[in-house]
Amino acid sequence: MDRTLTQYDAVVEECMALFSKKAHDYGTAWRILRVPSLTDQIMIKAQRIRTLQTVGESKVGEGIRPELVGIINYAAMALVQLEHGVVDVPDLDADKAIALVRRSIEQARSLMQRKNHDYGEAWRSMRVSSLVDLMLMKLLRIKQIEDNQGATLVSEGIDANFLDIVNYGVFAMIQSGPSEQA
Repeated sequence: MDRTLTQYDAVVEECMALFSKKAHDYGTAWRILRVPSLTDQIMIKAQRIRTLQTVGESKVGEGIRPELVGIINYAAMALVQLEHGVVDVPDLDADKAIALVRRSIEQARSLMQRKNHDYGEAWRSMRVSSLVDLMLMKLLRIKQIEDNQGATLVSEGIDANFLDIVNYGVFAMIQSGPSEQA
């Protein structure tokens, strides 16, 4: 488990580094996004990964790893929006937004530790393509729950699905190897 936590934390730092830079450049304009808009943004990124995996080439010069970083960051932003609500005008400074996103990712990390205990790190035998498919399935579930105005009969809520997406994204980044910048 120590190896997993070390790898997990390295991926989180890669994601947070980009989030921090974007918070500097753009501020917290994302705070106006409704959760379904974030769901759709993550869906676009996951579908692009699936297309790249199927076709085997990128015409815009960006590969799978930047999309995974985007998925993790957008899912963490969605968790912030679920907890703090959507605003009409950005209401957070960059440091507060970074802290909230990091806290959301820490919640996902804690969930991963509990599930890893029970599942015995089964994700290590999974393909990146399977992890992407699981993210797409979770996104379709989220969209259905959103269409049902958040009501579920027996299923986990939207937040649990976003937490799983963060973890699947981290696992996919670990499985795909270290960043070229590392």
